[in-house]
Formats: sequence, structure tokens, C-alpha cells
Amino acid sequence: MTFHFHEIDHIQLAAPKGCETAARQFYGGILGFQEIEKPDELKARGGVWFTFGNRQLHIGIEEPFVPAKKAHPAFEVLNIEGLKEHVKLNGIAIVEDNKLPGADRFYISDPFGNRLEMLEWQTTHKKG
Repeated sequence: MTFHFHEIDHIQLAAPKGCETAARQFYGGILGFQEIEKPDELKARGGVWFTFGNRQLHIGIEEPFVPAKKAHPAFEVLNIEGLKEHVKLNGIAIVEDNKLPGADRFYISDPFGNRLEMLEWQTTHKKG
């Protein structure tokens, strides 16, 4: 092949019209992602964009909206126990999961019902 995939540029999650305030409170306020400005050509579509680490998360408007209950992004975090306590203190329910060998992980849902995986690889079981 004359091409190869380099890396993921961004993740897009769908949300209902009018979601911007709730998205800012959840992704910015609770998870600590930094909001970034959308290009002028895309602002009229609604939604909001964030950055974390060296990646971006785009919240886009979809009508009719149906949350992603199975498909999901997985966020690798440092100090997953600290994150777990933080989201619990903010009233966010977690779903524990110990089915991935070498990883500590749990799931949460964003305010729109989209599933989000949080995981931390154990030092002896780094992903390949």
C-alpha cells in the first residue's frame, strides 16, 4: 500500500440540539477538557469542541439524536482511582468493569447518554 494510518485526529460524539451548556459543564467543568474554538464555517451547526492531551473531542449536533450506548471512545487516564472519586463526587454513576486483562477501567455516561470508557493500563500489562 502507498498509504498508512498515522493516528486518530479527533473523536466525535453526537448530542441533541441545545447541548452546548451541558457539554461545557461535563467535559470542561467535570472532566477538565479545554474548550477550543470551532472554525467559523462550522459554528452555525452548533456543538462544541474540546482538547485533552494531544487529541480533540468534538460534540456535534444530531437530530434526531440517539445516544451511543455500546460504541464509545476509551480515554486512557493516569490515576484512575482519583478520576473515579472525582466523578462520583460530581454525582456521576460509574459502571465497574474488570474484563480487560492488564487494565483498570470503568464506564460513565455523558449528560446525553453516550457511553465513555475510562481506563488505566497496569505497568506490567501495557497495550501492545
